[in-house]
Amino acid sequence: MKTNKLTKMILAGLFIAIGFLLPFLTGQIPQIGSMLSPMHIPVLLCGFVCGPFWGALVGAITPLLRSLILGMPPLFPVATAMAFELAAYGFLAGLLYTILPKKPINVYVSLILAMLIGRVVWGLAMAILMGLSGGSFGFQAFLAGAFINAWPGILLHLIIIPPIVLALERAKFIPLKG
Repeated sequence: MKTNKLTKMILAGLFIAIGFLLPFLTGQIPQIGSMLSPMHIPVLLCGFVCGPFWGALVGAITPLLRSLILGMPPLFPVATAMAFELAAYGFLAGLLYTILPKKPINVYVSLILAMLIGRVVWGLAMAILMGLSGGSFGFQAFLAGAFINAWPGILLHLIIIPPIVLALERAKFIPLKG
C-alpha cells in the first residue's frame, strides 16, 4: 500500500491514541507500567509504518499530551524526558528501517538501535532536566532506569514489534524497498 501524507497523518493520530490508551492496561500498578513501557510500542510502530518524521512527532507528543490531560506520567521531569526519548525512538526506528535493506533481521537491528540510542537520549534529557532543577541524575540512576528496571519492556518490545512489522510488510501495508 502506498501511503500519502494524509494517510500518514491519520495513522499518526491513531498511534497517538493507542499510546494514550495502552498505559491504562498497566495503570493500576505503575511499577508494571514503567517496566513494560506500553507507550513505547505505538511510537516504535509509527516509526516503522509512517517513517522518521511522523515517528518523531508521535513520540514527542504522546507523553506530553497524556501528562497534560491525565497527569500521568508527571510532566516534569518524566514526561518531558520521555518526549525526547520517544521522539528518538520513532525517528530512529523509521530512519533505520528506511535506509537498511528490507530483510527480517534489519527490523530487529532497527528496533534495537532505536531503543539503545533512545535510552541514551532519555538519560541525557533526565540529567539536564534534573540539573536545571538542582537535582542530580547519575550513571547508576541511568543504568537502573534505562536497562535494569526496564528489561521486561525491552524484552516485550523485541518479542511483539518485529512480528507486527513483518506481518504489515507481508500484508503490503508497509511498502517494501531495497
